[in-house]
Amino acid sequence: MAIKQPDLTINISNHQSSLQIFKAAASNFISSLSGKMFTFGLGLMLLDETHSAISFGINMIISPIVGLLCLVPIGNLIDTYPHKTILTGSLTARTLALILFAASINLFTATAKLIPIVLFLIIDAISTNINDTCYSAATHELVNAHNIQRLSSLTQSAISLSSILSPALGVGLYSLVGFSGFVILEIVATLASFGTMLTMKFHYHATNQFANSQHAPVTSHSQFAKFHSGLNYMRSRTMIKITILLSVILNFLYTAVTIGIPYILKDQLHTGNGPIGVLETGSAIGMLLGSLLLTLLPPTGQKRLFLKLIIPVLILDSQILLLGVLFMTSQSPTGYALLGSFIMGILAFALVILNITFQVYLQQTVPTKLLGRVVATLTTVNSSIMPIGTLMFTLIFQSTTHGGLVLIINGILLLGYTLLLLRPLNQAIHSEQP
Repeated sequence: MAIKQPDLTINISNHQSSLQIFKAAASNFISSLSGKMFTFGLGLMLLDETHSAISFGINMIISPIVGLLCLVPIGNLIDTYPHKTILTGSLTARTLALILFAASINLFTATAKLIPIVLFLIIDAISTNINDTCYSAATHELVNAHNIQRLSSLTQSAISLSSILSPALGVGLYSLVGFSGFVILEIVATLASFGTMLTMKFHYHATNQFANSQHAPVTSHSQFAKFHSGLNYMRSRTMIKITILLSVILNFLYTAVTIGIPYILKDQLHTGNGPIGVLETGSAIGMLLGSLLLTLLPPTGQKRLFLKLIIPVLILDSQILLLGVLFMTSQSPTGYALLGSFIMGILAFALVILNITFQVYLQQTVPTKLLGRVVATLTTVNSSIMPIGTLMFTLIFQSTTHGGLVLIINGILLLGYTLLLLRPLNQAIHSEQP
């Protein structure tokens, strides 16, 4: 069954698109840099106090659970009301939450600090979920069809650049201003990102799909009925269903990399914090190079989509395996840092190519009126497995002294699973060609 292309009749010039892309990239850089420094400092603080592998995974538990609980209202909200209005409310709520967090964090000590931290992370997860989904659904309101790949690539480049700078800046600022200083910095960054968003022009469709949103009664039945229409659309798309099968397992097994690297290096190999930051930097450089590459390449639409999706997945699988091999060999802290950062750079390069390619594919094939529900559902499904993965791999890493072996097994399992999905994925792509 050939898919119907979404209506892209909004008239946005290339000049307007370029200006919007610049603002979006600047906003993403500011918010991502401060956010990553905040998360990095939070993880180190909790790891030092609890010595638990879950210290770097607490947000990976909270965010998916919040996303799952809020899936229906957020998906419907974004497809019902003007996107700029939604972003304004979300960023206002996050700013107020940060101010309350800054005022209360020092009232708690030791592990009791988890109380304000968890409460803030819940609000932050809701706001982040709304913001990310809203920007994805608003792509056609910000740029024309020719600039969709450029918008995705440059905003990802901004996020990647912030990832390169955040570990070094995070360690330096943490020792200089303490954790409270990070919170104040995050408040300033959120206000700057908020101000940038307010200057952006959202070009709504001529038919104004939000015109009747103020008059429609909101009931639990209407909420689920509207969301169900989005699910029915996804069921009709074989490509989306196959992608979910792949990405759920990928996210589950990749959880071992996220929480395993700092725990293996610091608690099993006793390398200290330095190599952790180097591997984070290597990963960020790989993401930056991947996103910049897609920025320079002309948009190719859906040509060679199978290769653009499957090659990055196979590279990612192999790099997880190699990372495990590295941690099983005897190296100095410098050796772990240099070789590990190279492997993480290749892994992140493949991951960002995969993510941007699929994002652009969704923007080009999903009707704009359904994008909010589709993106919210995909994001929640892909991340909902992560709390289980975080808890399971926390127990596994803390019950073995060979964390590298866990990564090797993960790489082999993921490689085998990918090979099983090669034929179904290829058939799904060909069945949806227009």
